[in-house]
Amino acid sequence: MDAADFQRDLEASKDTELERLASSKLLVALTDADLTAERVLRIAADSECAAAETFGAWADDESHGDAQALFSEFRDQEREHCERVLDLLEGEDGGEYDPDTTGGPMHDRLRSLEETVPRLGGLVGRALVTERTHLQVVSFFVNEGDERRAERFRELRSETATQGERAADLLETTCDGSEDRDRAAEAAADVIDAAYDAYADSLEDLGLDPKPIC
Repeated sequence: MDAADFQRDLEASKDTELERLASSKLLVALTDADLTAERVLRIAADSECAAAETFGAWADDESHGDAQALFSEFRDQEREHCERVLDLLEGEDGGEYDPDTTGGPMHDRLRSLEETVPRLGGLVGRALVTERTHLQVVSFFVNEGDERRAERFRELRSETATQGERAADLLETTCDGSEDRDRAAEAAADVIDAAYDAYADSLEDLGLDPKPIC
C-alpha cells in the first residue's frame, strides 16, 4: 500500500465528518459552550495527556519492534505536548490543574485496538481529528489577539500531522496485502466516527445542529 494514498482515501471517505469537525462549532461542543481561554486550554491539555496515556499503553504491550518504538516516541511527545499546553494556563484564575486522561469516545476506541495494523490505522485517524482541533484552537486565540498561544498550537498541529504521516509510512511496510490495509482503514474510520459522534451528540445536547447551515 502507498502511505499517501491511504491518507487521501481515508480523508475522502470521511470528508463529511472531518469537514464538520473542522468547523467553528467544534470548540463549542468540546467546551459545552464555555468559550473562555482557560476552558479551551484545559480541554486541550486533557486531549494531549489522554493521547500520552493511549500511546503509553500501546507501547507497553506492542510486539512489533518498529511500532513499539513509534508508540514510545509518541507517548513522550504527547507528554511534552501536555506540559506545553499546561504552561499556557499560567496567569489564568483556575489554579492548579490536573488533566483528565480518560480521553472520551475517541480514546476509548483507540485503547480497544490490540493489534499493530489497526493501531497504526487508528493513529492516522486520530491525527486527522486532532489536527482539526488544533486548527480551531489556533483560530480561537487569533481572534483573542493572543499570538503567543496561537503559535504554540500551530506547532502542536504540525507535530500531530507528522505523527499521522509517520504512522501511515509504517503501515506501508507493515501491511501484508489488501486485508491488512482494509483493517487499518476500518480502524481509522472508526476513530474518526467516534470523535464525530461525540461532537454531534454534544451539539445536540446544547440544542445545536451539527450540520452546517448552507
